[in-house]
Amino acid sequence: MYIFFKSLQTIKERVIQLEISIRKHIIEAFKDSDKQDFKDSIEDGIHSNDEAVLPGMGVFLEIIWENSNEQEKDQLLNILTQNIKK
Repeated sequence: MYIFFKSLQTIKERVIQLEISIRKHIIEAFKDSDKQDFKDSIEDGIHSNDEAVLPGMGVFLEIIWENSNEQEKDQLLNILTQNIKK
């Protein structure tokens, strides 16, 4: 049983490291980007229907959320809740 739990812990640690690596990679890849680059990347990601772009979109959302005030967060939540119900 101990070996099983030790293996789970190792897997969790590797997943966390991978998540951190993905964040760092995406931020590094876009650090010199301008507004148009972000717009193009977001639109291309949406239109591609490729789930491989979801981690990048998640990093973008995380950055937006962490740097938004309460009013902006509320606007984002309103947009999300109104459009998820469609």
